[in-house]
Amino acid sequence: MTSSVRRAAELGRVLAAAAALAGAVAALAGAVAVFSVDAHEPAAGAAPLMDFVPPPAGSYPLHAIMRAPDGAVLDLDGRRQPLRHFTSGKITLLGFMYASCSDPHGCPLAYQVFHTVRHRVATRPELRDRVRLVSLSFDPARDTPRAMRSYMAGVAPAAVEWAFLTTESPRALVPLLDGFGQDVRVEADGGGRPLGPLAHVLKVFLIDARGTVREIYTTSYLYPEVILNDIQTLHLQSATERTMR
Repeated sequence: MTSSVRRAAELGRVLAAAAALAGAVAALAGAVAVFSVDAHEPAAGAAPLMDFVPPPAGSYPLHAIMRAPDGAVLDLDGRRQPLRHFTSGKITLLGFMYASCSDPHGCPLAYQVFHTVRHRVATRPELRDRVRLVSLSFDPARDTPRAMRSYMAGVAPAAVEWAFLTTESPRALVPLLDGFGQDVRVEADGGGRPLGPLAHVLKVFLIDARGTVREIYTTSYLYPEVILNDIQTLHLQSATERTMR
């Protein structure tokens, strides 16, 4: 058995137990996801404040880091699609998440930043049709397409695409986690029952229209202003490359 298969099997057992536990909680709470619709909208000033001035867009290069991995994902209608359909053709901001995450420095922070970036990109005609956001769950046992649809119910309509995706199983998820270098750890007891939430380092990936990762953000640099400058930089680079052909 390969390490990826073992990892998928272990993750699957723990997530299945977590899903069963979450089902009992949901039955009592009458909710599919932890966040309410109102909680989806970031409060004023919720985005982190910077203590530095980022360089102007276009004044620095964004070098290729790696190809974005590909694999089967599920959209909100439960249709299986290749991830490359959501990581090419547009500048893409992709982050892993799970709907029941309550760590204020984890998924909720990324949600707030994505919301702010999306709103600001929508005000820029030169960018709004060239940028997409992708939130990909690493908790397929609980974050089914139906649950993801409920989770994104609080996302206001906008001109900028925001795709919410999940996978069929841990076996389908693990190659994507490995390809992006996204670690997820689940502590479990001897019976495979989870002892706490999914532990992960928050990472967000900026991917160019050709499907190449050009920047990776962690909590320390996950600022809307930085991301917007990087998006604008990629757009300017693409425009320059088109004129040189």
